[in-house]
Amino acid sequence: MDNPIVIKNREQLMFMLCEAATLEHMIMCEYLFASFGLKRSVSEGITPAQLEAIKRWDRVISDVAEQEMLHLSLANNLLTAIGGSPYFGRPNFPYRSRYFPSNVSLALLPLSETSLRYFLFLERPEAMAIEDVPGFQSVMAGPVGGKVVPEGQEFATVGQLYRGIEEGFKFLAESYGEKQLFIGNAHDQATEEYYGWKELTPVTDLPSAMKAIETIITEGEGARGNWQEAHFGKFLGVLNEFKKMKAEDPRFEPARPTLAAYVRPPSDVEAPELIDDELTAGMSDLFNASYEVLLQVLNRFFLQTETTKDGLRVLSEISIRLMVTVIKPLGTTITILPMGRHRPGITAGPTFEMYQMNYLLPRGQAAWIILRERLLELAASASELSRRPDCPKILLAVQRTLGLMAKSLEPFAGV
Repeated sequence: MDNPIVIKNREQLMFMLCEAATLEHMIMCEYLFASFGLKRSVSEGITPAQLEAIKRWDRVISDVAEQEMLHLSLANNLLTAIGGSPYFGRPNFPYRSRYFPSNVSLALLPLSETSLRYFLFLERPEAMAIEDVPGFQSVMAGPVGGKVVPEGQEFATVGQLYRGIEEGFKFLAESYGEKQLFIGNAHDQATEEYYGWKELTPVTDLPSAMKAIETIITEGEGARGNWQEAHFGKFLGVLNEFKKMKAEDPRFEPARPTLAAYVRPPSDVEAPELIDDELTAGMSDLFNASYEVLLQVLNRFFLQTETTKDGLRVLSEISIRLMVTVIKPLGTTITILPMGRHRPGITAGPTFEMYQMNYLLPRGQAAWIILRERLLELAASASELSRRPDCPKILLAVQRTLGLMAKSLEPFAGV
């Protein structure tokens, strides 16, 4: 492997696992954004045959996004197994990555030939060079690992990152001994019992760590380069079908004219696109606040100290319901709403804004009280928006769902 990632101590391994979690998180958001912005009806200027193709592509993108959620969970299992805390932080979009190489910008894009080629670049197998992606150059810096203070190390592919992490686990297991390396609480792990993925296995020793890493690499780029059924092969199939349909009808566009846009400028984003439509702004704030609660729930799940099995089950159920019945319908609806008068004909796209930088909740009952309180606030916000004459119909269902989730926390919050 050219320019291998060098990991020589626990701090460096935790650092690179946090980088991996950040990457999985951001790629997942990119795929969700592409899914949310797809056209859903022939009334949007597409034929029935084109609509059927878009539905197929949506299933592919949604399935890959779900696997990225699995990979994020596995990365956190690996992190907590060696004594780290769960990590769901990341910068806001767009973000110029230090990796892939460092001139690649992680951005939220609607589905198009450009975005599909970008997805292929991110998911490509280690030995594969892709030269025809605009703005991407395969130029890598040398390794910088081996220092007391951990630093980011550039990698060409997701697979290269995880092979470096794999070698780091092997090196440290030999250097420290497995018992000394895997010092995390064996119960602080996400498993099939709570989330349904059979691949979501606890990490407690070197063999289980190797299994988790192999799952991530195999689903992403294929088993040691056998990429046909992996993420790379799935996106390549979508791209080939898209190009064929585009050749038959040059006017065909599968996605709405959507731009990722913020309600207010985040401190870490230069010249962001901004929303100046009142309803769209309210929907975007509700989406981002719901996403923040999802991350807090996931953090709480992985910090399982003082949490009973019933509590873990409630947390896992809330995280799934938030994603499926709140975040997805809100995100899809936002992409039909206007940016504002300054962007005629352009609709807004959800930004997955990290406005609280993902702070950890306190231990014990206080965490349950805060989560319940926040869900009730979100339900009240949805209720207020639903009273507008131009409100989307899904808001009432979102309001009910948020209220029911808050109610499910009452026994744990002491209500």
